Amino acid sequence: MQTVTQNVEKSYYLEPNAKNLYEVTRADLPLHCPMESMSLWNSHPRVYLAIEATGKAKCPYCGADYVLKG
Repeated sequence: MQTVTQNVEKSYYLEPNAKNLYEVTRADLPLHCPMESMSLWNSHPRVYLAIEATGKAKCPYCGADYVLKG
């Protein structure tokens, strides 16, 4: 049975590794995976990703692809 806190957390945070492609903006820099908006309880350690030079980055832990928009 889920508690109210668990239900609120699920609606507020993105599930980590739920998608393979994430579009990010300069406001998200410095980029790291998992991002601030993701729940962290079942994810991997935070890793910073260099995205500014090419506009693309891939997380070495979960394989999520990030694309810099704008």
